[in-house]
Amino acid sequence: QVQLQESGPGLVKPSQTLSLTCTVSGGSITTPHFYWSWVRQPPGKGREWMGAIAFDGDTYYSESLKSRASISRDTSKNQFSLQLHSVTPEDTAMYYCARGEAPSSYYIGSWGQGTQVTVSS
Repeated sequence: QVQLQESGPGLVKPSQTLSLTCTVSGGSITTPHFYWSWVRQPPGKGREWMGAIAFDGDTYYSESLKSRASISRDTSKNQFSLQLHSVTPEDTAMYYCARGEAPSSYYIGSWGQGTQVTVSS
């Protein structure tokens, strides 16, 4: 059974870059045809799908975040990462990595436990 674990700093200053890594075990991130997503949930709001990297390395982003987000992977470590540039306090949220069968939150079947990121000076 696949397991996902997020890691990264819990506090980021405004205007800086938020960087998170998801370590995957129990399955390879290159296995067809899975998509590895980042999803966030701000306090008091619903979950927002941010983007995904596919088994073949293709990337997909939400329209609202594509100018600031970047998703990459390290196949040797079975990890994928999120960078979100120029953060503001509105980027404060619980961040989740997840696996699905399409680049969308609708097809996610496995989730990490999530990691809280606060944007504050």
